[in-house]
Amino acid sequence: MMTAPIVWKSSARRLPASEVRRGAIQIVDATKFYGSGASRVLAVDRCSLDVRAGEIFVIVGPSGCGKTTLLNAIAGFHELDGGTIHLDGKLLCGPRQRARLGSDRVVVFQNGALFPWKTILDNVAFGPIVQGTLRRADALAKAGQMLADAGLRGYERSYPGETSSGVKRRVEIVRALMNRPAVLLLDEPFRALDALTKSVMHEALLAIHARNRGTALFITHDVEEAVFLGGRVAVMTSRPCRLKKILDVDIPYPRARSIVTSKRFRDLVAETTSVVHEEALKAHALGEKEG
Repeated sequence: MMTAPIVWKSSARRLPASEVRRGAIQIVDATKFYGSGASRVLAVDRCSLDVRAGEIFVIVGPSGCGKTTLLNAIAGFHELDGGTIHLDGKLLCGPRQRARLGSDRVVVFQNGALFPWKTILDNVAFGPIVQGTLRRADALAKAGQMLADAGLRGYERSYPGETSSGVKRRVEIVRALMNRPAVLLLDEPFRALDALTKSVMHEALLAIHARNRGTALFITHDVEEAVFLGGRVAVMTSRPCRLKKILDVDIPYPRARSIVTSKRFRDLVAETTSVVHEEALKAHALGEKEG
């Protein structure tokens, strides 16, 4: 089945200002070790970042540099050994203090997590129904509207196995946004897709973000993907993870695919690639593995 077309709705309802401002992340001197004794490894070393509420902030760096370690600390999958992370001014996690799991932060992983025995509509509505935040009828109605807004009208009664990889990925993003989280955490969600489907998904993510206006923290190895999506791109060092440079992507939204041939886009890609390449060479010399 072909991937559904992207529908840009310029007349989309804007969220209240109170919701638009949600999702500011402040990372101060984050430090994380793995293992113990002689095998102890410093994964993240005094890393500091400020992510603005409502922006698409992209982190790029060599494989194994610690990008996902930072994301996992924000999500609540592990604690830090040093430093702090705040969300909207409130302490999220710190030394020996794991962030609580909550609907204010939702992760979209590399590997899909849709229930194959449920329809697309039931997959999207599942969270609020199980959590008891919406009655079943209300959850299904909201899920149907969000699918339509994402250009997925007509897929409601389909099962995941009956749809393309691009549709499944888009459904996962819609499902993640059902409770309007303050932060959407995306860990290389399009890594396994072919180039054509990936380009379609980039436009889909930007369209969905334009409607929801939450903060999106996106992890990737793909420099062109980082520049196309991000308002800002943070390049991280080889392990241990530290901030090397932040690049401002001064290309206005909404972004059409045609910008990839523009001089400004190519210049930003070249600049980002140069910075990433320096760190990739260091990682290769240290024998870092994919991850």
